[in-house]
Amino acid sequence: MQLPVIDKIFKKIQPSETNVLILMSIIVGLATSLGAVGFIKLLEFFNGLFFGLSDQVLAAQLPDLGIKWWLPVIPMVGGLLVGPIVYKFAKEAKGHGVPEVMNAVARLGGIIRPRVAVAKTIASAICIGSGGSAGREGPIVQIGSAIGSTLGQMFRMSGDRVKILVGCGAAAGISSIFNAPIAGVIFSLEIILGDFAITTFSPVILSSVVASVVSRSILGDHPAFSIPEYSLVSAWEMPLYMIMGLSLGWAGVGFTRILSLFEDLFDKLKMSPMLKPALGGLLLGCIAMFYPQVLADGYETIKLTLEGQLGLTLLLILIVMKIAATSLTLGSGNSGGIFAPALFMGAVAGGAFGILVHTIFPDVTATPGAYALVGMAGMVAATTHAPITALLIIFEMTSDYRIILPLMVTVVFSALFARKLFPHSIYTVKLIRKGIDIRSGKDVNVLRSHKVAEIMDETFEKIRLSTSLQEILLRVEQGSDSYFVVVNKEDSIQGVISFQDLRSLLSQHSLDNLVIAKDLVQEETVVVNYDDDLEQAFKLFGIKDLKMIPVINKYDNDKVIGVLRREDLIDYYNKQLIDTLRR
Repeated sequence: MQLPVIDKIFKKIQPSETNVLILMSIIVGLATSLGAVGFIKLLEFFNGLFFGLSDQVLAAQLPDLGIKWWLPVIPMVGGLLVGPIVYKFAKEAKGHGVPEVMNAVARLGGIIRPRVAVAKTIASAICIGSGGSAGREGPIVQIGSAIGSTLGQMFRMSGDRVKILVGCGAAAGISSIFNAPIAGVIFSLEIILGDFAITTFSPVILSSVVASVVSRSILGDHPAFSIPEYSLVSAWEMPLYMIMGLSLGWAGVGFTRILSLFEDLFDKLKMSPMLKPALGGLLLGCIAMFYPQVLADGYETIKLTLEGQLGLTLLLILIVMKIAATSLTLGSGNSGGIFAPALFMGAVAGGAFGILVHTIFPDVTATPGAYALVGMAGMVAATTHAPITALLIIFEMTSDYRIILPLMVTVVFSALFARKLFPHSIYTVKLIRKGIDIRSGKDVNVLRSHKVAEIMDETFEKIRLSTSLQEILLRVEQGSDSYFVVVNKEDSIQGVISFQDLRSLLSQHSLDNLVIAKDLVQEETVVVNYDDDLEQAFKLFGIKDLKMIPVINKYDNDKVIGVLRREDLIDYYNKQLIDTLRR
C-alpha cells in the first residue's frame, strides 16, 4: 500500500536503498517518540480516571475500615475494558508484547499489523492506569515496532529491511520510555534482531538517538531515578555482589516460570477469554488491599527502596507479592511490559540483600540502596538473558558511572546462573510453549528438522594438495567461488583455501610453480557432516562468520561430498518457513 505521491517523488529522486533506510529509521524514531509521549499522557489520563474519580466514588459508597475494600473493583473494571480490545481487535496486544515482535522478525518477515499499535496503546494504558502490575516498555516496543513495520510495508521494502525498521522501532521505544538511547540500541540488537552487523547497527542507532532527543525535549532530560551518593566501600563487596547475582538469577528463573505457569492456567480456564483479564484484575486487587505497592509499575516503591526507607520484612514480602501480582496481570491476558516489574523485584530483592550484608559487615559494605540499584539490573538480566541491556539501562537511568563495576559483576553472574537453571528467557519461554524456538532472529525448529544433505551443493571447486599456485589462480579467474576445498587422493578433507589466502601472493609470480596447495591450506577447517541438522550449520556460520562450509561423510574417511553455502541455507530457511506458516 504505497502512497502514489511519495512513489512519484522517489522515482524522480532515485535515492540509494541505504539512504532510504536511513531516512526511514529517522522517521520511525520520530514517530515512535511521539507515540511514547502520547502513550504516557494517555496512561496518566486513565490513572487519574481510575484512581482519582473512581476511587472517590467508591470511597463515598463503601466504609473505610483501614483497608480499601473496594480496591479490587478498579483493576477488575480495567480488565473488563482490556478484554474486548485484545480479543476482538488485536490478539497480539495480549501480554507483554516483546515475544510477538520477536516472532514477527524471525518468522513473518517483520510484518506486524498496523492495528496492533493502536490496540496496544489503549489496552496497556487502561491496564497500567487501572493498577495492573505491568510496565511501559513492552507496549512502547510493540508500538514502535508496528510503526517501523508499517512504514516498511508502505514503501515495499524487502523482508530484511522491514526487520531492520522493526528493530529501529523497538530501540526508539526503549530510548523514549527510559531516556536510555544506548540501552535501546543494544536491546533491539540483542533481543529483537539478534544481529550486530553494521548495516543493521547504523539505522537502529539513528532511530534511538532521534527518539531520545524528541522525548527529552517534550518530557524533560532527567534520570528516571535519583539515587543517593554511592561509592564502592571495599573490594570485599565484589564477592557479595557475585552472591547477590546468583540469588537474583534464581529469583529471575522463578519469576519466569511462575508467569509461564499462570499463562497456562488462564489459557486452560473454561470461561470467556474476554473476561479473563477482569478476573486477573480482581485477584490483583485482593493483593493490593494489603500491599498496594504492587499496583502499576511501582516506581514510587523503587524510589523508597533506593533511599533505604523500607524495612527488611516488607521488602521480602514484596518480592513474592510482586511476582504474584505481575503473573496475575499478564498471565490473565492483560496488556503491559515486564521490565518495570523486573526492576521492582530487583530493587526490593537487592534492598533486602543490602540490609542483611550491611548489618553483618557494616564497615566494608555500602548502604542497602546501592544493592537495590544493582539488584534492578541483576533481575532484568536474569529474566531477559540480556546482560548488556540490563547493565546499560540502569547506568543510563541513573547517570551514575560509580555503580558500573558492581553492575557488571552482578549482571554476568545473574544471567549465567539463570541460563544454567533454565535455558529460556521470559520472552522466549512464551514462544517455546507454542513450539517456536527463536535464536539470533531465526526459528531454529524449522532448521532442526532438516539435514545438511538436503541443500548441500555437490558441484564445487575441489583442489588437490599438489596443485600449483599458478593453476589455483587460473581456477580463481575462471570460476566464481572465493573458497576452494583441498582434498587428498582419497578425496578426504585437508582444509580450505580462500581468496584472502591468495592475495598476498598475487604480485609474486616467481612463486607460481614453487607454492602448492599444501603450503596454503587452512588445516583447522570448520566442516559439517551430511546428516547434521541445519541448526548446527547455522550456528557455525554465525560463530565463524563463514560463507561456505565443506560437507563431509565422516563414516567414509572424512570424504568431501559437497559444500553448504550460507545464502543457500537462508533461502531454504525462508522457503521452509513459508511452508510451516501455511500449515
